[in-house]
Amino acid sequence: MIASAESVTALHDVAGKVVVAGSHGGIIAAWYAAKAGVRAVILHDAGIGKDEAGVAGLPYLEKLGMAAAAVSHKTATIGEGSDMLARGVISRSNSIARALGVQPGLRCRDAALRLSAAPLRRTEPPEYSEGRYDLAPNVIGMDSIGMVQPSDAGKILVIGSHGALHGGRPESALPVDAAFAVFNDAGGEATTRLPVLARRGIAAATVDCMSARIGDCRSMWESGVLSHVNGAGAARLAPGTALRDALQRMLS
Repeated sequence: MIASAESVTALHDVAGKVVVAGSHGGIIAAWYAAKAGVRAVILHDAGIGKDEAGVAGLPYLEKLGMAAAAVSHKTATIGEGSDMLARGVISRSNSIARALGVQPGLRCRDAALRLSAAPLRRTEPPEYSEGRYDLAPNVIGMDSIGMVQPSDAGKILVIGSHGALHGGRPESALPVDAAFAVFNDAGGEATTRLPVLARRGIAAATVDCMSARIGDCRSMWESGVLSHVNGAGAARLAPGTALRDALQRMLS
């Protein structure tokens, strides 16, 4: 059976199924899929990105004995598993998936059907935890938007997640009113959170996926370069600026 989801953080009743999820293909997303007991998973390649972080979950799952693949960011919208299933084209696959005929260029729906024959692993994956860090005074870094806490309101948030709404839903933009929020652009098109946050009066931006690893807020802090800025932040920030320099100027 094949299922689609907006995010691997919201998987329900998927044990033994092939899941097409709108999350990026990094290690934490792969871990969530393995934890849910899926038979195989297809994720979004998020532009591949720095150090190929956007597909790092595929070799991770291969070591666990699970078939996995990713769709090209050029073919389907991140954060929308149903769109990936309908329009996505495979860009990467691990050796277990390739043994089932899942190769780059194959349509996502056809790949999902082939993955229905994948072996089902029955052991729990080793524990894996996302990071949350104090990057600077009043600057909180987190590897996933799922780690945002109510106490983060009014702070600068560096979030390793992609900058696209889940399923296009405005309420998924950000659960708190931050002073500033930055995400990964996942190949350039994952920016739909930004106009929603602008309407809420929240300055927000994305960093270029080639400048920082998706799912890694410390990488964003160390080397991220702004790629898109919303109207609320345009007066103070500009694309092409190093994120760390921009934030340090804001803090000073």
